[in-house]
Amino acid sequence: MAEYFKLTDSIYDITEKYPVLIDLLAAEAFPLLKNPALRQVMGRTITLESALRSKQLSVDLFAQKLRETIRQNQADQAGLSSGVTAPAPQRPDGPRLEGVLPCPIRIPLLDQLETWLGQQPAGSPVHHLTYQLQAASLGLDKIIQDVRTSQGNPDQLADLYLSAGFELFFDHELMGQYCDRGAFGDLSQRRRLNPDLQNARIDLQDPLGQYAILGVVPAVFMVNTKVLGQRPFPQTWADLLRPEFEHSVALPTRDLDLFNALLLHIHRFYGAEGVTRLGRAAQQALHPAQMVKGSGQKAAAGLPAVSVTPYFFTRMIGGNSPLQPVWPQDGAIVSPIFMLAKASAQPQLQPLVDFFCSRQVGETFSANGKFPSTHPEVDNQLQPEQDFMWLGWDYIHQQDITRLIRQTERLFYAAQGKDSL
Repeated sequence: MAEYFKLTDSIYDITEKYPVLIDLLAAEAFPLLKNPALRQVMGRTITLESALRSKQLSVDLFAQKLRETIRQNQADQAGLSSGVTAPAPQRPDGPRLEGVLPCPIRIPLLDQLETWLGQQPAGSPVHHLTYQLQAASLGLDKIIQDVRTSQGNPDQLADLYLSAGFELFFDHELMGQYCDRGAFGDLSQRRRLNPDLQNARIDLQDPLGQYAILGVVPAVFMVNTKVLGQRPFPQTWADLLRPEFEHSVALPTRDLDLFNALLLHIHRFYGAEGVTRLGRAAQQALHPAQMVKGSGQKAAAGLPAVSVTPYFFTRMIGGNSPLQPVWPQDGAIVSPIFMLAKASAQPQLQPLVDFFCSRQVGETFSANGKFPSTHPEVDNQLQPEQDFMWLGWDYIHQQDITRLIRQTERLFYAAQGKDSL
């Protein structure tokens, strides 16, 4: 993977070379960089590493995010808005892969995919693969539009899809209709999953063989001890629904995959009243990086006492931060990372499916992104008490998930006196 810059480079030198980083740095940590004069004067005097440490930000994580932004921008400039695309196919029936990936693992996984493709012989079914795997932050709009215009014809769709969240794959007007007809399914051929995700409490293996799950995005708490005051430390999801936490919780409403997973699980285990109470608890929508950035400030009414965030972002907490991560005792709510494969393309797709189901990819999910992998041989480095909350396949297959998402959105925003977004 390209280095692009060194941690010892000055902020000014980095932003001069990559102007696309100015808005990102300004939005998340350094607003003065928007002023060209101040950026030139102050930016020359401080290195990137020193600047990030001064804000109690994880140097490795933030640098990785900057590199991802540079790479995405370079791809856009080259006319590849999705990121990276393999060589154009020389025959019309070459397999096609589409989807979105969580930002922290996207670049490492793309690098692995490029290396693996380069090792495939010319006669391999995947030799002419084309693919578009964009950052999850860019959303699913393009994929959804393609599915809507397919008019019920699976031949118009990609052969393999990767994506977190429930909305695309379970909407009966989108991918759900194709799964119901058996056009897409689970080609992973796994007989068992990682014991962290298949045990007496949780089982992510779809008994109907329609959906494969490669890993999960766990939602946990970050508690700001400066703001919490005399309130008891929240240990469970039920604790966040208590009256004392009204208007005190930051929720990832901008991360629709995770937000929808939160609404579905709260409704599943705490009912409609639970979703209403979650709406009352919500104080503001923050990106996890903003939660960490704000933690060093003096406690004020504008800061949330608790932030619900992907487990990955707990790594951004500095040693002197008032933020304390909490893995809920009743389990971290999960947003699964699904894989759907076209059944008719199985001979062509199987090598690619096997790649994504490999231990190597599973370790990238787990180690680089703290997204626990379902591969049975991967060590997710979780403690026995780090359990998960899961809807359950029986519940999923019995529900109209899209309708339920809309219903819970209405309940959530009505509790705030708003219309659902």
